[in-house]
Amino acid sequence: MKLSYYPGCTLKNHARNFEDSTLFAMGRLGVEAVELKRWNCCGTVYSLSADDLMRQVAPIRNLLRARESGHDRLMTGCAMCFNTLKRANNRVRSRPEDLERMNAFMYDEPLDYRGDVDVLHVLEVVRDQIGFDALRKQVVRPLEGLKVACYYGCLLVRPREVGIDDCENPTLLENLVTALGGEPVDFSHKTECCAAYQTLDKPEIVADRTYQILGAARGQGADLVAVSCPLCAFNLDQRQDLTLKRHPDFLGLPVMYFSQLMALALGGGEPELRLDFHHNPPGPLLAGKGLL
Repeated sequence: MKLSYYPGCTLKNHARNFEDSTLFAMGRLGVEAVELKRWNCCGTVYSLSADDLMRQVAPIRNLLRARESGHDRLMTGCAMCFNTLKRANNRVRSRPEDLERMNAFMYDEPLDYRGDVDVLHVLEVVRDQIGFDALRKQVVRPLEGLKVACYYGCLLVRPREVGIDDCENPTLLENLVTALGGEPVDFSHKTECCAAYQTLDKPEIVADRTYQILGAARGQGADLVAVSCPLCAFNLDQRQDLTLKRHPDFLGLPVMYFSQLMALALGGGEPELRLDFHHNPPGPLLAGKGLL
């Protein structure tokens, strides 16, 4: 299977470990990710200004790039990019007048965008195109004994018309962990917000949310938390020191991207996992479980 692939800015910089593990895992599953040529930032957050079409140019131009390369599906592994790309796509599909103006903005492009590219998250491809049964057959290092709290955050499941699973009680990540041989725990905070961009000017809010989210995960017996959003990963991992300062009883947990768990179970090692990027390193935990 060959799919057009949009990495986004974060996975090309501070979260290269997430991209490396994604490409390794998808390659093992027979998916060739063809990176877009001349891709640009998607805008990171979907614009909520109804009359501000110019802010939709960035995500739509990336969809146009996929069509230029002959693809009608665009895959991304970042929840923020997925949410922004898909919501912009839904908008121009439902409002022909907006699409016409968008193409007018991009008058130097060799062709117009027609709303004919589907935006997919990597997890959707695994669930719908590959299937968990097929994934299970490819596992060479089952995640036996690893208890995982699956954390969705906001952008993978909200709003409802964009989300890839039930927005209140999603199970996709749990099914993934089970297929990889791990044990998902019952996690009450799996769709709670991590405080998102409050991390820029009010990191103490993030620290308080981290205390609640990771505390709930530990209370359910989790060994680590699996995430699907680079910002969630940053807030839950990098803010653990501040969390401890604000909450002396805080006990941290390792945080891993879903693709790292996939790569680990599919035979990947340190070059694909890049655990050195983590603030709370999962290496000792994984080694103790016989997984590294």
